[in-house]
Amino acid sequence: MNVIHTLHILNKTPEHPRFRECLGMLGPDDALALTENGVLGLAGGQPFGLERVYALRTDLSARGLSATGATVQPIDYPDLVELTLEAKRVISW
Repeated sequence: MNVIHTLHILNKTPEHPRFRECLGMLGPDDALALTENGVLGLAGGQPFGLERVYALRTDLSARGLSATGATVQPIDYPDLVELTLEAKRVISW
């Protein structure tokens, strides 16, 4: 697996300005972790354009969603901690 340059942790709804701002900042070596209301971006089929997109399983479940397609990997909190350790930089949105 390639090194994660920046892990973007996004907890804003798709309607929030920071959601779009985050998506505009994604680079090819970055990863995106959707948490809290950020997982709602999956409901509208939001194209993220990244190989590594993760969504917290508990937040998906709490909102009645599931990770769809091969591009979104459901993760648990220990997995999120591991991602933060693998990344060179972490930005929370």
